Amino acid sequence: MEKVPMTANGYAQLEAELKRLTAEERPRIIQAISEARSHGDLSENAEYHAAKEQQSLNEGRIAEIEDKLSRAEVIDVSKLSGDTVKFGAKVTLLDEDTEEEKVYRIVGDVEADVKAGRISISSPIARALIGKAKGDTVEVAAPGGARSYEIVNVSFA
Repeated sequence: MEKVPMTANGYAQLEAELKRLTAEERPRIIQAISEARSHGDLSENAEYHAAKEQQSLNEGRIAEIEDKLSRAEVIDVSKLSGDTVKFGAKVTLLDEDTEEEKVYRIVGDVEADVKAGRISISSPIARALIGKAKGDTVEVAAPGGARSYEIVNVSFA
C-alpha cells in the first residue's frame, strides 16, 4: 500500500472529521431512517430513500478517511530545515508577470486547500518547486498558460 504523506495538522483534521461522521452524522442518519420507516410503505417513501442515500455517502466517506489514516505517513514539519523546497516547506513566490507575492505551504493531497495557502505535493506548482532554493526561478504550466515565479523565501516555520 502506498503511504499518504501529511502533516500532523492534516492528520488531526481527518481524525476530527472521522469522529464527527461516526459520533454525530451516523446516529442522526439512523434516526432519520427509522423515522421515515415509521411512515409506512417504503417503495414510495422519498424521506426513506434520501436518508438511505445519505447513509451510503456517509459510510463511504468514513471508509475513505479510515483508509487514508491507516496509510498516513505523518511528517513533523517543525523538525524539517534546509534551503531547498521539500514537503512541509513554506514557500514565498513572486509572480514575475504580475509582481504579486504568494505564500504556499506544500502539504499532502488530503489537506491541500489553495485558498488557505496549502498546495498538494502532487500539484504542478509544487512539483516544479521541489528541490529548488531561494533565488531560483521556476516555470509552471498552468491552465491559463505558463507562469514564471521567483522563489523569494523558503522556511519550515
